[in-house]
Amino acid sequence: MFEKILNIGVYGDSILKGIQINPVNKKYYINNNIDLNMLSKKYSIQISNFSSFGCTVTKGLKVLKKGLDKNARYDAIVMDYGGNDCDYNWKMIAENPDLEYSPNTPIDLFKETYCDIIDTLKNKGIMPILTTLPPLEPQRFFNWFCRDLNKENILKWLGDIKHIYYHQEGYSKVIEKIALEKQVPLVDLRSEFLTSGNAKDLLCEDGTHPNTSGQKIIASCFNKFANGFLWEDKETVHLY
Repeated sequence: MFEKILNIGVYGDSILKGIQINPVNKKYYINNNIDLNMLSKKYSIQISNFSSFGCTVTKGLKVLKKGLDKNARYDAIVMDYGGNDCDYNWKMIAENPDLEYSPNTPIDLFKETYCDIIDTLKNKGIMPILTTLPPLEPQRFFNWFCRDLNKENILKWLGDIKHIYYHQEGYSKVIEKIALEKQVPLVDLRSEFLTSGNAKDLLCEDGTHPNTSGQKIIASCFNKFANGFLWEDKETVHLY
């Protein structure tokens, strides 16, 4: 079914959008060093990036279906979801730490929705390509996202700041399982980050968005994946 890869769509959140924190005004802005243009030129393929800030897998499903309904034609779609799905409403937790809370997308719904997306793409003859989540740095994450909130109450609910890391890691492991169960390609960003040095050197002040060094690791991951997955002849790019 998948004989040629000429046109690739990229759907996900702010990671692949290239969002960083401006070191001067401490606001989010686009500073994308993932360099999809380089990959596009190297492999003679068209890459369209529709990643958006704050996107979850449930929002992604709606955006993707809307795009496909407009007769957008892709041979493959790269997806990066999970970072916003696993996050919590920290303001609510800070105000009422004795209650129970669910993440933005509970993990069972996350898996179900991701599988729905994969099935939708396969039925249309489009190859789904998943990515694992780059690791976050929990102390930076806590300091940034809870900076104007009651930190004592959040810690009362959370128990240990390290739980932020392990919770996010759980979503990344689910992505690995989905790729295995659905037999779709996986770009393992997380492993590359973990073997490339201290996470603090690869992430922005908020502990979750890759900085320029981190984005270059993502670029390297995609390039390695493409080298092992695609080859180029005179006319087109094929799958092995």
